[in-house]
Amino acid sequence: MKRIAFALLAALLVGTLPCLGKAKPKPKPETLRLLYWNIQNGMWDGQNDNYDRFVEFVKSQDPDICVWCEAQSIWLTDLHEKMPKEERYLVNNWGELAARYGHAYWGIGGHRDNYPQVITSKYPITYIARILGEKPNLIVAHGAGWATVEVGGKTINIVTVHTWPHGYAYRAEDKEASKAEQGGDKYRAMEVQYICEHTIGTVPKAKDQFWVMLGDFNSRSRVDNDRYGYAEDDPKLLVHDYIHKNTPYIDVIKEKYPDEFKPSVGSGKARIDYVYCTKPLYDRIIYADILWNDYTTPVKDAVVSKFWRPSDHLPILVDFSLK
Repeated sequence: MKRIAFALLAALLVGTLPCLGKAKPKPKPETLRLLYWNIQNGMWDGQNDNYDRFVEFVKSQDPDICVWCEAQSIWLTDLHEKMPKEERYLVNNWGELAARYGHAYWGIGGHRDNYPQVITSKYPITYIARILGEKPNLIVAHGAGWATVEVGGKTINIVTVHTWPHGYAYRAEDKEASKAEQGGDKYRAMEVQYICEHTIGTVPKAKDQFWVMLGDFNSRSRVDNDRYGYAEDDPKLLVHDYIHKNTPYIDVIKEKYPDEFKPSVGSGKARIDYVYCTKPLYDRIIYADILWNDYTTPVKDAVVSKFWRPSDHLPILVDFSLK
């Protein structure tokens, strides 16, 4: 009964959200389709059906490139108990899983803990850098990655990001004191600056190239602050302030829907997942949206209250014309 109640509540919530996006049929052959999703604990929800619903969803979208955050199995099926490392299907078997939805290639970024980012693709993937940061004070907690994919003679640079999620700073000795001074927000800003400086910041003419940076930034943007109402100097806004002021990246969803708030998490209260592009790639976008549909709509698990099914985040889909 609890599960049914959660499902009904989620349905009512989704009914109140503006412009709930569904994928459009992909024009072919000149369209490149990118699908990003934080799949929560290696698609924990998929462990109980051999990932069949997940695979069918991905096949239905027919993406050319996928980026998955939280791409490692961690917990036992339907439980909040750690899975023995030797029993974890992901990350080692991403090649097998990706082949089921038509992707022959996969790669993993910097992998510091249980929350890596994985790229799968119909095209070969070359990693330029696997980013872990520098000890002791510049650690990128979950790691990041910079890869390239060659499509039709064009090079697409892909930077994957998943920042520190907590209110306190990484490895803070006094977590409550760190939380009080918004140490987590400041730490995320450091991570994003480090990632940008070691990826797009190393290429003098990157603004004229095809770059995409995407992931779970665990942070709010000033462009959505009419929704949040934070103070102008609130550290919660530091991450995206840095990106907007110091890089050529464009926030795809906000630019495409300037008058709408597009949440990316199950509560419907926040947008913390982003796809950024440089202008040459942004100008080739023919469709972009956050996908709320019958499968992706998050429903809180009735037993393991920390988890949602299929994930606590929503996927983002972007189509680029490569003509």
